[in-house]
Amino acid sequence: MKRIEKVADMAKTSRILAAEGKSIGFVPTMGYLHDGHLALVREAGKENDVVIMSIFVNPAQFGPGEDFESYPRDLERDAALAEKAGVDILFHPSPEEMYPEESDIRILPGRQADVLCGASRPGHFDGVLKVLTKLFHLTRPERAYFGQKDAQQLAIIETFVRNYNFPLEIRRVATVREEDGLAKSSRNVRLTPEERKEAPAIYAALKDGARMLRESGDPELVLGMVRNSLGRIPDAEADYAEILDYPSLRPLSAESGEAIIAAAVRFSGARLIDNILVPLEGKTS
Repeated sequence: MKRIEKVADMAKTSRILAAEGKSIGFVPTMGYLHDGHLALVREAGKENDVVIMSIFVNPAQFGPGEDFESYPRDLERDAALAEKAGVDILFHPSPEEMYPEESDIRILPGRQADVLCGASRPGHFDGVLKVLTKLFHLTRPERAYFGQKDAQQLAIIETFVRNYNFPLEIRRVATVREEDGLAKSSRNVRLTPEERKEAPAIYAALKDGARMLRESGDPELVLGMVRNSLGRIPDAEADYAEILDYPSLRPLSAESGEAIIAAAVRFSGARLIDNILVPLEGKTS
């Protein structure tokens, strides 16, 4: 596995690969890798000649008081896991490499960023699109791989790539979970032992909601049940629970073909998100 730290070196390497006719699959991460990230690598390896992974804790997507400084980092551990999983090139630039100067130019994600996590994290998805624009240009992938756990981010990225004619495909990969249902996340290591026992209740509430939505088609009734279930988790506070059309993230309508039931729950040292996508058959009102 080749490791690259400099922006210029990454750009040169991807140009050479493109000239050789090699297809590139790209897996962007913020590191502290887990099985969810490695599932993205496996999917990329099936469809591409070369797999590039980036590890970059992006300061542009963290707001004041958020956990940028305390976000878990272990580059050497991550490099070993990436190489074992089949990554060919690991790009791990510093913030100074990625953002050598201040820029007044902004990329605004629009209406899709005003709900769910975006409602309480203004500017977060601006930062996500900012870094991905740079990473896409530097790595030149034919395909980029994202987990369904970050469903709002995924919907925004799909819209951005489609609307602005980026020459790549976005591949969705299903959420990878622990045996008890908890979605794999780099932030899970910051749960206390007791919180770790309680956290699977998030997915349990979403599963119950999905079943109920398929049976009743009444999103308001379902949403009340999900919120009540999340409110009973002893050491947690729910930031939100919502049911929306996916991937538009608009309110459900009679034309909705798929719904997302999404939640964010805050524990003492970690804020966890999760979601379920529910195919619809015209049952919503």
